[in-house]
Amino acid sequence: MHESLYYDKKEQNLTACRLCPKLCTIREGKSGFCRVRQNRDGTLYATNYGKVTSYGLDPIEKKPMYHFYPGAFILSLGTVGCNLRCGFCQNWSIAHGDPPTTALTPDQVVEIARMQAEHGYPNIGIAYTYSEPLMWYEFVLDTACLAKKAGLKNVLVTNGYINETPLRKILPYIDAMNIDVKAFSESYYHKNCVGRLEPVVRTVEIAHQECHVELTTLLVTGLNDSPWEIGQLVDWVASLDREIPLHFSRYFPNFEMNLRATPLATLEQAAGIAREKLSYVYIGNAPELDDQDTYCPECRKKVISRTGYNIRVTGLDGKKCRNCGEVIRITGNITDKNDLIASSFQKLV
Repeated sequence: MHESLYYDKKEQNLTACRLCPKLCTIREGKSGFCRVRQNRDGTLYATNYGKVTSYGLDPIEKKPMYHFYPGAFILSLGTVGCNLRCGFCQNWSIAHGDPPTTALTPDQVVEIARMQAEHGYPNIGIAYTYSEPLMWYEFVLDTACLAKKAGLKNVLVTNGYINETPLRKILPYIDAMNIDVKAFSESYYHKNCVGRLEPVVRTVEIAHQECHVELTTLLVTGLNDSPWEIGQLVDWVASLDREIPLHFSRYFPNFEMNLRATPLATLEQAAGIAREKLSYVYIGNAPELDDQDTYCPECRKKVISRTGYNIRVTGLDGKKCRNCGEVIRITGNITDKNDLIASSFQKLV
């Protein structure tokens, strides 16, 4: 058990959690909405501290992260619990279930990441992902601090549903975030996620000033995929920075929702709307469309080719378009994935 950060003690042994916008008031012996912050004798504990549901070495592109160290790998791990309840959740078995867990300390996680790099695996750091990492706040904060000292990168793959004070506390240790903007509609968040849009907007706006940010929106058939709603989302992103990468992801029936899969034409239409105002737009979870390559926003020549999670640099000199000289917004080194894998296996043999 690990005492939670960001909560107030109240009369009658009540605790008031202040980590996320849910602002749960929790009675003794009960847990908050996220299921992992529990009141025991008037003290709020993070019951998932050090509990890992799964971990492995993933391509950074899987997060999805296309403009942060393209071609690299990253140690990815997750826990249980979430502070939203999306009817279409793709990781519901760990976000809302009770899967088996492995106990790891922050030191052990950092050591695993460090040893992977030493043994030839091309690992740049740690990604906190799979379920909602901000509900793992204390563990992520402790681990990220150690990872930073060890020269490793920290990446959050998050719904962005957190209060401003804890967000600003952890951001100095975070190098990149992929933030899941479910839709640009308060009613959508209320009806389909049991949450609100405004705190997510604030998180994106703050994080964009502090670290590398990419955004993902899952287009759910008939709920958030109209041209008008896509336009609202795109206008907001463009008002922040037209070079923020935006990933549209295809929905498939899952968890509590059984709508038909997002039509491919809908995804193409959304990408077309977005490309009128944004420099980097991608379609995920739809390999049929083959729309994951990076193009120069100035001359539209292909500069990075992607097949699955493998990348091939096709039109760059450094980080400039080989055709027109336009600088491509990329954080960190670019590594040709295929060459990297081959050299790693040679080292291991």
